[in-house]
Amino acid sequence: MQENWQSQADALLLSEFTYDLPDERIARYPVSPRHDSRLLIYEQSNIEHTHFHQLTNYLPAQSLLVFNDTRVIPARVYFQKSTGATIEVLLLNPEAPTTNINEAMLAKQASVWTCMIGNKKRWKLADTLSKILTINNQSVLLRAAYANYEQNQVELSWDTDATFLEIVQALGEIPLPPYLNRNTEERDLDTYQTVYARQEGAVAAPTAGLHFTETVLNQLEAKGIKRSFLTLHVGAGTFQPIKVENVINHSMHSEQIVFTRAFIEQLLVQNGPIVAVGTTSMRSLESLYWFGVKLYRKESTTFWIEKLYPYSISESDAPSLTQSLEAILEQMMLENKDEVTGQTEIFIFPGYSFKVCDGLITNYHQPGSTLILLVAAFVGQNWKQIYEAAYLHGYRFLSYGDSSLLWRNQRSV
Repeated sequence: MQENWQSQADALLLSEFTYDLPDERIARYPVSPRHDSRLLIYEQSNIEHTHFHQLTNYLPAQSLLVFNDTRVIPARVYFQKSTGATIEVLLLNPEAPTTNINEAMLAKQASVWTCMIGNKKRWKLADTLSKILTINNQSVLLRAAYANYEQNQVELSWDTDATFLEIVQALGEIPLPPYLNRNTEERDLDTYQTVYARQEGAVAAPTAGLHFTETVLNQLEAKGIKRSFLTLHVGAGTFQPIKVENVINHSMHSEQIVFTRAFIEQLLVQNGPIVAVGTTSMRSLESLYWFGVKLYRKESTTFWIEKLYPYSISESDAPSLTQSLEAILEQMMLENKDEVTGQTEIFIFPGYSFKVCDGLITNYHQPGSTLILLVAAFVGQNWKQIYEAAYLHGYRFLSYGDSSLLWRNQRSV
C-alpha cells in the first residue's frame, strides 16, 4: 500500500460512487436459461458485448476460475403468536454450540443464532414462541426464546435428533435481497442458487455464479480452463448501504470463509490468470493472502482480517503471493489441518493493491455500495464507463441481472 493511504481514503466520498438506477432496470427475475444473460467484457478500457454462454471465448486456456460454493439456506423464519402477531426471524450467524457455520448446520436439539428480528416490539423477553414442523413424516415442536435480548441472539430448540439444517429446510424461506421488493416464490428455491452450491450456510447467494450452467461448465473444461472452490457464507451485511459521506468510516460486516489445503496448493502452482467468480470469491482470495502475511510476519496465527489491515502494510514489507501461501501451508502442517476457517471484514476500495486476482466475473451492483467501491478499486475510474455502457445497452441490474467479465489493467501473470 502507498504510505499516504489514509489521506487517499479520506478523499473517497460516497457521492463519487453512485449512479442513477431506475426501479424498472432492476431485474426481478432471472432470464431462462441462465446462460442467456448478457455479458459485458472489459479489458484495457475496451468494452465488448456478448452473452454469458460465450464466456469461454474470452478466457485464456490456462485461466483458473475460483467459485464460491456456499448454498443459501431458508434463513427467514416466521412465528405466529397467540395474539395473532407475526414475528420474523432472519438467521445471521451461529453463536452456540459453535460459531462455525458448516458445523452449526449439523447441530442437534438446540442452536443459538444472532438474528434480525422483525416486529420485535411484539416479542417480549420472557415469551417463548413455538411452531409444529413435519420432518420425515414426524411432527416436531420447535421453540424460539431469547438467549440475549439486547444482541438479538435467539435459541432455537427442538425435540428430535433432526439436524438444524433439517429444521430450517422444513420451516424457513429463502431470503431474497430487499431491493427485489417481492415475496419469495417457489421458483426462487432453484433460481436463487448456483448449480454448484454445496456448503449450506449463506443467507444471500453469490450472484455472479447464478449465470453458470452445466453447459458452460462443460465448455470451460473442454478448453482446459481450471476451476476451484472456496466457501464464503454470504451474510445479510452484503446489502448494507453506506450511510456516511466519507466511505472509510463505513462499518464493514464480517463473513466466514473456508479454504482447503488442496485449494491453496492449486493456487501456489497456478501459472495463468486467476479469475474470481463474484465479489465474494475476490474478497476471500485477497483475505487469504493477508492471512498469510500475518503468518509470514509472525503477527498472529488467527485468521481474522480486519477492515483496514491491508492498508497498514507498506508494499516494501509485503511478502509475495508465493511466500504468503507457503506460510499458510506451513501453519496448516504444524496444526495438522486440511482446511482453514477464518473471518474477514476486508474493505476493498480505490487505492487497494490486488495480490491474487487478475479477473472478476460480477453483476451490476447497487449505487453507493461497498461492491461498487471494490469494482472501482479493480478497474479504476473506468467503472463509470462500464456502468454507463451497461445501462445504455439495456443490461439488467443487481442480483438477478446481467453479468460482466472485468480484467484489471496490470495482471500479475
